[in-house]
Amino acid sequence: MYSKCGTLTDLTKVFDEMPMRDTVSWNTVVSGFLRNGEFDKGFRYFKQMRKSGFCWFDQATLTTILSACDGVEFCYVNKMMHGLVILTGYEREISVGNALISSYLKCGCLSSGRRVFDEMFDRNVITWTAMISGLVQNELYKESLELFNEMRLGSVCPNSLTYLSPLMACSGLQALKEGRQIHGLLCKLGIQSELCIESSLMDMYSKCGNVNDAWQIFEAAQDLDEVSMTVILVGLAQNGFEEEAKRFFVKIFQSGFEIDPNMLSAVLGVFGEDTSLGLGKQIHSLSIKRNFGFNSYVCNGLINMYSKCGDLEESVKVFSRMSLRNSISWNSMIAAYARHGDGYRALQLYEEMRSKGIEPTDVTFLSLLHACSHVGLVEKGMEVLKSMTDVHGIIPRAEHYACVVDMLGRAGLLIEAKTFIEGLPIKPDVLVWQALLGACGILGDSEMGKYAADQLLLGTPESPVPYISMANIYSSRGKWKERASTIKRMKEMGVVKETGTSWIEIEKKIHSFVVQDRMHPQAEIINGVLEELFGLMLDESYVADNRLIVMSVIHIPVLKGCTTQ
Repeated sequence: MYSKCGTLTDLTKVFDEMPMRDTVSWNTVVSGFLRNGEFDKGFRYFKQMRKSGFCWFDQATLTTILSACDGVEFCYVNKMMHGLVILTGYEREISVGNALISSYLKCGCLSSGRRVFDEMFDRNVITWTAMISGLVQNELYKESLELFNEMRLGSVCPNSLTYLSPLMACSGLQALKEGRQIHGLLCKLGIQSELCIESSLMDMYSKCGNVNDAWQIFEAAQDLDEVSMTVILVGLAQNGFEEEAKRFFVKIFQSGFEIDPNMLSAVLGVFGEDTSLGLGKQIHSLSIKRNFGFNSYVCNGLINMYSKCGDLEESVKVFSRMSLRNSISWNSMIAAYARHGDGYRALQLYEEMRSKGIEPTDVTFLSLLHACSHVGLVEKGMEVLKSMTDVHGIIPRAEHYACVVDMLGRAGLLIEAKTFIEGLPIKPDVLVWQALLGACGILGDSEMGKYAADQLLLGTPESPVPYISMANIYSSRGKWKERASTIKRMKEMGVVKETGTSWIEIEKKIHSFVVQDRMHPQAEIINGVLEELFGLMLDESYVADNRLIVMSVIHIPVLKGCTTQ
């Protein structure tokens, strides 16, 4: 009782006053200290137990200690315990072998865990589940599915917990076909409606891009909990159904369902430039009322939400009030400064982050490169890219290289940008060519732009971006014949430009407009005001910019609270 309640002082007092102690007594006190994080004292009692001479440890002692050694720092301890297991002959005990597999895999010793599994004389469903689950936890998804199939061919039948791991593997691999096959097996066994199984199935379908199937499972579910609600919320958000995710969250809240930090973090993740700041503030208020202000995931979501909705000041306030900041917190704030064009502050915050001992991630460097690009710090940006690999051992992704191309292009160094692309260790993808084409659009370089557009068309022949960008470049240079030829070619290829949209938030409501829009209830009043403003512009000698004859399909912020595509 004292052990499970965490009152270790009383536990020690009772144990010390016992006239006779058996193995169970020793196991209880060792387990009590280990369970409550007092590892030094727990191992000290284990040593005393071995030296006492009156009692000898058993398999329960070994499994208790091994189950507590589930971190990277315990790898050496696990190996010592493994040696003790072999010396005492307990390697034939299935429960001890299972505990060894779990502890090895949790501390990252994959080869040792697999060796124990392969050398076990007997394996039960826990053995197989532990090994399959460990492979998934270490992101060895393909290997976990192979082992799961091997298990199904043997004499041990998987249980509900076993099936959770291959479903997670299918999520990681986005293997929809294999996921459907496992779903079929679950239906044959009649366990597809178990709560944890349903949540895993929804997660698998969502991460494989099949939200409809995930939603069908959700609607057919008899029991729902916070996990299943969060899974479907994240699924909607990650598959481009941002508005549906926000409406779903509001529906959850209005139904009186318990809101947890994971749900708030998930819904905050769907906020973008075209999202109502009013709703974001309401969610912030809810997080304060529910006392989630201490939760780092919620705070990180708030930082991103405010910065994306144009309120950098609130992002700074949330960040400054955080008592505990992880790498995501620092990355979010650095990204917020970069997003708002304050590159110098982003770089300053990075130095502060490093002084706190926080290791940067690939996301950190993406924000730093973005910051350097927008303030023209080319030399600093190249230093950042170099330190990424040379100092921190992080391999750049295509997104990082695209940022460098954008940085060079914005600085007018198009030749250098092209040379940089040609020297990349990977094949340039769509992002890289889009960055070069965007830079050509800023500088109005039709020759380099044509080169970038041709490369981009090879990767995305159905995209309107190359055509529209080149038409804009030709317009800016007065090359009307080339512009007309580009638009004609786009039409011949059957490529359709996405309709440009403008939006503005007024009194917590989003108003959206497209070209020649007459659907808004106040369309006549709005157009009347526009005509009046246009007249005033002409009186001020306004000259139309020919570059706007063809609207860009790239999302460009225009005013705080208003954007144009």
